[in-house]
Amino acid sequence: RVFFLGRYATVAEFYHSVTLNEEKCVGCTNCIKRCPTEAIRVRGGKAVIASERCIDCGECIRICPHHAKRARHGHLSQLSDFTYTIALPAPSLYGQFNNLDDIDYVLTGLKELGFDDVFEVSRAAELVSEATRKLMDAGALKRPVISSACPAVVRLIRVRFPDLCDHVLPLKSPMETAAALAKREAVKKTGLPEEQIGCFFLTPCPAKVTDIEMPLGIEKSQVDGAIAISEVFPVLSHKMDHLEKVEPLANSGIIGVGWSTSGGEAAALLNEKYLAADGIENVIRVLEEIEDERIGDLDFIELNACSGGCVGGVLCVENPYVAKARIQRLRKYLPVSQNHLKGGPVPDLMGWQEALEFSDVLTLSNDLKEAMQMMVKIDQIEQEFPGLDCGACGAPTCRAFAEDVVRGMCKETECIFVYRKRMKNLASTLSELEESMGRFPREEPGPTEEESK
Repeated sequence: RVFFLGRYATVAEFYHSVTLNEEKCVGCTNCIKRCPTEAIRVRGGKAVIASERCIDCGECIRICPHHAKRARHGHLSQLSDFTYTIALPAPSLYGQFNNLDDIDYVLTGLKELGFDDVFEVSRAAELVSEATRKLMDAGALKRPVISSACPAVVRLIRVRFPDLCDHVLPLKSPMETAAALAKREAVKKTGLPEEQIGCFFLTPCPAKVTDIEMPLGIEKSQVDGAIAISEVFPVLSHKMDHLEKVEPLANSGIIGVGWSTSGGEAAALLNEKYLAADGIENVIRVLEEIEDERIGDLDFIELNACSGGCVGGVLCVENPYVAKARIQRLRKYLPVSQNHLKGGPVPDLMGWQEALEFSDVLTLSNDLKEAMQMMVKIDQIEQEFPGLDCGACGAPTCRAFAEDVVRGMCKETECIFVYRKRMKNLASTLSELEESMGRFPREEPGPTEEESK
């Protein structure tokens, strides 16, 4: 068991792709201010990540100047664990290459890397878009519908916005849908049992890695591993430069590839009543306004934790806005869509198996009376602090630090302003004591018995 933010949690309950290298961490406090769930503290000169609060958005990786945060992911060496392997390239991969006008170069290059087959995630994205349109037209979803494609956003809603859990689209992400379809096709093609077929997602972000290991809405992921785009890019570029023959493998269009950038998913719904926001701070602002019912008359909300959309993931190699421009240029050479659902309802393989439930990791206490008492105490303690949110105490805000004090994680004097104030008061008290003692004359010691004689 490990102690996190005043509560006990079994380590096995949480898997996180974002990890900390303590040797590189200098306790600079940059990360604590960027974390959207206040999951990071600096204690003893080192950052500490509270496992139960972390949503693996990767903001700490992006902001850390010392590269102390990093993401766990799979490697190409894992391909040898399976008889037949399938690459699942995220459409954001295409934006990493300059002057790309044919997706087949990328897909053929992936086969040259050692994959037996390739299944574009953008193909599944087109199916998810059509399934979303069907569900919305049938009135089966609570408006506004919030996209479930970004796992970091879904986890953020789960821990910070309980009232919005039933607004999240109950459909699997294109990654999961692609894996399920790819394995189904591979079983028919090869005759191999499903357990011998490995699907590997080429991921732009650590949140997808976590979503594979501990998925939300489903019991078990169909994806067998996630390999960072940053790891694949150098060797893939080399293979693409030396291709002798390009196979016609691409089977997706503008709608699917457009999912790689902010607004692509929403635009694919062919509905004008939508909002698309990217960047974790903007996402939080939008969610707060939805929760407060300040955003109305919208049918769909697309939210991406990374700036620019998936092309802005920390495991990509290219500037997100350069990658976005490349995707826009690539779209000129594509049809609108090449994948469609066959008539009837949305297939079961695309739907969630479990409803999204609120995770009360931010709750002060399960006992309402105790929680109210703690809240009052937090308010009182916060009044002692200057409200500068400087981070010198190791917490992101004065409010967060007051909560840590009430939880028993630290002492008020770890705030340098409180410490300085108390030291001044102590010095003043000692000075007054010294002055008061100076008002009384000291008694000179009398002669000793021998001197009297």
